[in-house]
Amino acid sequence: MTIVSTLNRLNREHPWSHNDAYARFVLRQAARTLREGGTVALDIGCGTGNLLQRLAERFPRVVGVEADPATAERAAALVRTLLSASVVNARFPLDDGRTYDFVSAVAVLHHLPLHEGIRAVHEVVAPGGRLAIVGVYREERSDVAFSVASLLLNPVIGLIRHPRRVDALPDNMNAPAVPASDSYREIRDALRAALPGVRVRRGLFWRYTATWRAPRHRAD
Repeated sequence: MTIVSTLNRLNREHPWSHNDAYARFVLRQAARTLREGGTVALDIGCGTGNLLQRLAERFPRVVGVEADPATAERAAALVRTLLSASVVNARFPLDDGRTYDFVSAVAVLHHLPLHEGIRAVHEVVAPGGRLAIVGVYREERSDVAFSVASLLLNPVIGLIRHPRRVDALPDNMNAPAVPASDSYREIRDALRAALPGVRVRRGLFWRYTATWRAPRHRAD
């Protein structure tokens, strides 16, 4: 049995969500927004609602947007007892003109054309509001160090988080997904061009993070 086949077997038997691994990053940005007086949050592509639930425990008002009907239904069931949360089953962007003090977009941008997606996310951030992105990028040769580290760490973390073997993916990992078509460098350059002052970082598990604070006064 090769090393690769062993790693793949362990990953199947002990799966875990790479997106959930970045929840603390998003929640730190949410905490900053709350300290700045923010009250309304939007979770784009909320999936089955794990992050939405945690945001709803902090913000007076949180809206989750999810395109897949079955996934949106699971998210709504998860937060049904939280009066601060609601789930909209619709494709992003929404055509309602609303803006939010805090916007999170986890594994969302690669579902949209890159430049259109960035523009749509930008438009829902209120003046002075904060944006937190956790995105997926297409692997390139320059990503080899991050990829090797991710390949080796992935089963280790899976064993720690879920030591018992499973036969199927957990519910929060069953939302529809597509592979990323844009490289990290393409995404980074597009974000920097569209969002002056954005901070973009490449991370493990084929993810990147970006944070941006909207100007208090929008340009005409």
